[in-house]
Amino acid sequence: MVKPLFLYLSGILLFFVSCKNNENRTSESAEKEITQKVNQLYTEYDGRKTSIYNQSFSDSLFSPELKKTLEEAIDASEADIEKVKKSAHPDEKPMLIEGDLFSSVFEGYTGYKVKSVTIDPSGTSADATIALENTMSPPKITWTDKVQFIKSDQGWKIDNIQFDSIANEKDLKTSLKDFTQNAKK
Repeated sequence: MVKPLFLYLSGILLFFVSCKNNENRTSESAEKEITQKVNQLYTEYDGRKTSIYNQSFSDSLFSPELKKTLEEAIDASEADIEKVKKSAHPDEKPMLIEGDLFSSVFEGYTGYKVKSVTIDPSGTSADATIALENTMSPPKITWTDKVQFIKSDQGWKIDNIQFDSIANEKDLKTSLKDFTQNAKK
C-alpha cells in the first residue's frame, strides 16, 4: 500500500516539475524572440542610415495595425509632397516625417541595450524596456523607451513604442496618427 502511494505521489511531483520547466523554456524562448525583434528593429530601421521613405515595413516585425499606421503616415506625407509641388507655392515645405521615428530623440540613437522583457501572464503581450543613448555630440543623452509586443499566430510583433518623457509625443502610434491627420488638412 505504501509503495503504490509513493509511486503515485512521485508521479504527481514529477508532472508538476516538468510543467514548471516547460513554462521556463517557453518564457526563455519568448524573451529570446522578442530580443531578436528589438535587434531587428534597431538595426533595419536606424534613421541615421536609411530614410523611412525608402523602406518597406516588415510583416514579420510589425503588427498589422502598426504597419497600417506607418504606411498611412508615409502615404499622407507623400501626398502632401505632391500637393505642394503642384501648388501655387511649390517652394513651401511639405509635411515630412523627420528625425528618428522609432525612438524618443529626434537625432536618434548611437547605441541601445535590452534592459528587460516582461511577458504578460496571459502570454499575449509583452514589453521590452530599452536603454538608448546618443553620443554623437556632448553631452551624451540617455533615455528609456518601451517596445510593446503582441503575440500572433506568426510569433511576437511590435505593436507600439512608448516614448520616454523627453519626447514630444507619448508613443509611436499617437505620433503617426497625429502626423497623418495634420498632413491631410
